Amino acid sequence: MFLDGLDELDQQIVKLLIRNARMSYSEIGQKIGISRVAVRSRVQALEQAGIIEEYTTVINPQKISGAISCYFEIETVPDTLPEVAALLEQNDTVTQIYRVTGKSKLHVHAVASSSERIDVRDDGQAARRSRMQL
Repeated sequence: MFLDGLDELDQQIVKLLIRNARMSYSEIGQKIGISRVAVRSRVQALEQAGIIEEYTTVINPQKISGAISCYFEIETVPDTLPEVAALLEQNDTVTQIYRVTGKSKLHVHAVASSSERIDVRDDGQAARRSRMQL
């Protein structure tokens, strides 16, 4: 597993935080058998080492407004990959952009209020092939 480089206590702390990033130090300590002060110290060390980079909230837009969530795979002409990524970053429906190994590909997640708000354009240069999965 990707946590193998951590000691057993740090692995347990990270696993608990992955499941619930809002779990208190006291609760974590109770679950793994150490004090909340020790948990806080270990979490701070993990943050300072860059192992824990951020805490985030995952929103389900469908529960709010019936929005749709889409994943795109976009294959670009190699020279235009940075340009395409920059254009995607400007789109308010795009939530995540990942570079995929292999041919100049991007894996993109977008959330919109309707399918009409999701607009993938192929200008003949930037995107040679795209696939949308709802």
